[in-house]
Amino acid sequence: MNTFTRLLMATGLMVTATATSAHAGHDAGTGFTSGLLHPMLGLDHLLAMAAIGFWSVRQGNTMKQITPLFVIGGMILGAGLAWGGMSLPSVETGISLSVILAGILIAAMVKLPTAVGGSLVAAFMVFHGFAHGAEMPAGATLVAYLAGFSIATLVLTFTGRGLGALMTKVDGRIGRTLGGLVAATGAFLAAA
Repeated sequence: MNTFTRLLMATGLMVTATATSAHAGHDAGTGFTSGLLHPMLGLDHLLAMAAIGFWSVRQGNTMKQITPLFVIGGMILGAGLAWGGMSLPSVETGISLSVILAGILIAAMVKLPTAVGGSLVAAFMVFHGFAHGAEMPAGATLVAYLAGFSIATLVLTFTGRGLGALMTKVDGRIGRTLGGLVAATGAFLAAA
């Protein structure tokens, strides 16, 4: 399969997820299944996690290697805040902004120091994790749900990294265009 076909397939998968399906109807099945489906079925979650993975490929070696830890750490922190009964203002706005900013980081090929990039990634993921935690279905076990959305998060992040690595071998304008599309989608989600 050539590079263009892989890129087209990945983009098609990202576009076919809907923004609202991550926030409703994912309570069927076990806590694990619900956790696994939540980030996979919402365009906002899917784009943010894949875009962060994509962006991380062009970062310094340390940032590139530990981005998944920042992603999971932020997700767990956010979910913990929700499960602890704390509030986080403007969660949906924070999620939309994370998609917009991740797209801009890709489009502008921004390289950040590890402390700045890691803090930004973790902050993005706190909003996503809070949404996941707040939307845990009744009757789901916390550990199973956490395992499900953690696995899905890592799969999306590493898929984004794979696509990002693939894009380093082709014309940089394609990656920039994808970043612009992610940012525009984030803006659309924020306005919706």
